[in-house]
Amino acid sequence: MLKTFLLGLFFLSCNLNSYAQNISAGIRFQKSIGFYWENGISVEISDSSILKDRLIFGCHYISSRLGTAINSNAIKQDQIFASFGYKWRIKRIFQPITKINIGYFIADYESEIFDVLPNSSLLISPELGIKINYPKNLSYKLSLGYNIINGNGIKNPGTLYPVFYQNTILWNF
Repeated sequence: MLKTFLLGLFFLSCNLNSYAQNISAGIRFQKSIGFYWENGISVEISDSSILKDRLIFGCHYISSRLGTAINSNAIKQDQIFASFGYKWRIKRIFQPITKINIGYFIADYESEIFDVLPNSSLLISPELGIKINYPKNLSYKLSLGYNIINGNGIKNPGTLYPVFYQNTILWNF
């Protein structure tokens, strides 16, 4: 599934490169409040012809395999999602951002005894944050989000915590 996502992301970015004026890629550090660090990659695309460069489309992959689960017995979990955002104050260094994320969550419990537990879920999460634009094509984003579908261990994975914050460092190509 990860290979398919990355391959699709590559072809999407190749096709949109001819249309989009702003393509940014970078690393994302995300922490569920009271739980794991999950790190990964982010790609964001915007175009000045669509809502005067205020609309942002993003593709993201984060995993505890790149965070807390490195060299530990932490549960390995992956999130693949798309985001749709809106930038406010686009001509300023500090830009407030609102976003909605839609995607898929899966936890790998690694042992057959846990096969009876739910291990996947749809992801829907609004985010509110700020983007700071630095000179030389560098930007930093900090936001707080809420997973509307979160885990209770009965219907959804118990490791899908509701509140998270994220830091993203992006390079604009």
